[in-house]
Amino acid sequence: MASSPNPLDIVDSQIDSNSRKRYLKKLENYQNNSKSYWEYSVVPNIFKQSQKDTDESNFNYLDEHFGKIGEWDDIIAQLNKLNNHASPNECYKILFLFRHYTGFHNLAHLKYGDDAWNNHWSKLNGDDEYIWGPDANLTPESIEIAKQNSIKIAKELQNNSKNDKELILPKKFYVSPLSRAIDTLYHTWNKIVDLKSNNPLIQENWRETMGVHTCDKRSSRSIIDEKFISKGFKIEDSLTEEDELYQDDYRETIDEQAFRMYNELQNVFSDTSKNEDVILITSHSGSIRAQLMVLGHRSFAVQTGGMIPVFVKAVKKEGGKNKM
Repeated sequence: MASSPNPLDIVDSQIDSNSRKRYLKKLENYQNNSKSYWEYSVVPNIFKQSQKDTDESNFNYLDEHFGKIGEWDDIIAQLNKLNNHASPNECYKILFLFRHYTGFHNLAHLKYGDDAWNNHWSKLNGDDEYIWGPDANLTPESIEIAKQNSIKIAKELQNNSKNDKELILPKKFYVSPLSRAIDTLYHTWNKIVDLKSNNPLIQENWRETMGVHTCDKRSSRSIIDEKFISKGFKIEDSLTEEDELYQDDYRETIDEQAFRMYNELQNVFSDTSKNEDVILITSHSGSIRAQLMVLGHRSFAVQTGGMIPVFVKAVKKEGGKNKM
């Protein structure tokens, strides 16, 4: 894992004002035509990443102890207290937004630079050094780093005020269907939790920005099944055999991806109970960029293999003027 985000990570984390406006327009239309919806905000002063004065350019979440302000026992006590006193239409969760480790496409992106990558190389499957498409894999070095960091993550998640060193663990695991994300989750968490009991759910909507870039075209459902079901993963029923969402000639816009993330986060808060209050979502830089905007969090660059925790308040609201 890189010690901190590189310049490309920082560029990729930003959202321009026009994309934000288009997203808000989609959001307004959705809320006006819904019976109800979850509205999100970030509980302040829990994690450093949500604070405006935190410098993302040199931030390493492991060196910074996940960015937590205070101890885990205090944070979890506050989470429990807020949920215990919340109204029926209100709940609180900690979401760990986890970016996959370095894939061959990341190496190529750095090799060629942003313009050449986006305009030419990303549309190919590889060059004379790397193969990155379709469905880019993690580098062997990244897999080893993920295994090493698994030990560090377990140590950082210890509730040190507990005599039994209880770990603050996710109670639900969600993951993009792209191989680099699933492998990241597996090699990081397999030694920490029993994935065959936790059954991480592979879902289409968590995937990276879709289209044009061959690294973002997923494998078939059969290949995903063959590689990961025996390791404890489950695949959502709606995931099709072939990738029907990828297009060679159209790249998903930021607002379109953000609205896709919004829809899946609506499902997360509708389908999980207040007891499932710590959740891990393993995805991609573009996905996390969009998730942070949807949740009302500041933009924050996350390096490959990085993780950002977000303490979320969700309030269920009645739909608007066009509701049925």
